[in-house]
Amino acid sequence: MEKVSFTLDGNSTKDFYVLAEAESAGETYLLVTEEDEGDGEALILREVSEDENGESTYEAVEDDSELESAAAALSAVLDDVEIKP
Repeated sequence: MEKVSFTLDGNSTKDFYVLAEAESAGETYLLVTEEDEGDGEALILREVSEDENGESTYEAVEDDSELESAAAALSAVLDDVEIKP
């Protein structure tokens, strides 16, 4: 499982483990969690932009219908994981 550091508003960083990446309706989504093992809470992030250095910007998905479609796409990538938005 890949561990990625995200820069938050301001200059603080937060480490997340990337569980899956999927595309839906032309958008790229990441399923991330703070825990590397066991059941835990996860976030679905949408890629907002990519700069000239290949660094992506993500934001948490909050819209219910978008969460449902992103969760379905991510669940299809993960065979044994059920995602409940």
